[in-house]
Amino acid sequence: TRDTVTRQAQSERKKDKIRLRSDCVLCRCLNSRVLHTKQKNTMQAARLCTYWAVAAPSVRSSVITAKPALLRCAPIKPQSVISRNFSQESRFARRRRVIDLRPEAKEPSSIPFDIGKAALAGGAVFGVGALCYYGLGFSSKPGALEQSVVWPEYVKQRVRDTYMYFGASLGVTAAAASAAFRSPQIMRLVSAGGFVGIAATMAALVGTGMLCRSIKYEPGFGTKQLAWLLHSATLGAVIAPICFLGGPLLIRAAWYTGGVIGGLSAVACCAPSDKFLYMAGPLAMGMGVVLVSSIGSAFLPPTAGLLGASLYSISLYGGLLVMSGMVLYDTQRIVRVAETHYDTKEHPFDPINMSIGIYLDTINIFVRIATLLAGGGSNKRR
Repeated sequence: TRDTVTRQAQSERKKDKIRLRSDCVLCRCLNSRVLHTKQKNTMQAARLCTYWAVAAPSVRSSVITAKPALLRCAPIKPQSVISRNFSQESRFARRRRVIDLRPEAKEPSSIPFDIGKAALAGGAVFGVGALCYYGLGFSSKPGALEQSVVWPEYVKQRVRDTYMYFGASLGVTAAAASAAFRSPQIMRLVSAGGFVGIAATMAALVGTGMLCRSIKYEPGFGTKQLAWLLHSATLGAVIAPICFLGGPLLIRAAWYTGGVIGGLSAVACCAPSDKFLYMAGPLAMGMGVVLVSSIGSAFLPPTAGLLGASLYSISLYGGLLVMSGMVLYDTQRIVRVAETHYDTKEHPFDPINMSIGIYLDTINIFVRIATLLAGGGSNKRR
């Protein structure tokens, strides 16, 4: 009928409108997706251009010269890793390419430590051999131990006073180091690095030492004894940072130091009285080399290649050998001066000045032995 035909025509027109609307919506979605893709590609291109403008030349050259196959599947190698140095950069900093050194480049740094260990072992063998040789009486000349039987009483008293001040100096230094370790202000002062800190430390030690030596000695407790206490306390404050190594390690180092000093003193007493007094010149030159190496190692760490390792090895192992030789020299010097010094009112025998030499030798040996026990000369610490 006519109404039926009219209804069918209206329904067809509605379907055409719905189909037209859906086509428009689909076109809009496609257009928006294309536009979004274009915008996204534009933003990525802008970011890439920005990175390319600030990228390091080495990174750009490596990307340009690399082959497409390698760019798609390039394995990660230990020699070329991407890391960030958090000690120098923030977490928003650009990543850098760090080139890991090959093992062959690190091998020369261990050579100075091996040489130092060999020299130290040779010195130990020499000390044991000298102790056996002179202790068993193979020397043709009598030693200080044999001559002590006929010493006058004043010579024995001089030697006794010298070693009494030597032991007291070690006790004062230990007490001062323990007290300074508990004071943050003193620790901040003595732990200051750089040229200014080293210069101030050396000035304090040299100044108090010269003050103590320059004052005339008088028996009892006076100005000389006060200067001696000041010098010992200053040295204790300077070496206070060694307390960070811990009590058990320092006690073990003290026992080892006592054994070394006792063995060297026994060698010096059993040897002829002038055997090691001729070593003053070589020991002075060795002290100069060790001093320069110690100052250099304060600015150049042992990990800074062959030069830094050499300076540290000379300061550690060379200093231990030189100080051991100084113990032999100072021990025989104490005995010689006690035997030959002529007492006058103007220049009396000074046990404090005589004890300072062997006291400084003992402190240096103790510090180096503690460093070795802490692993300062091992491959693990390096």
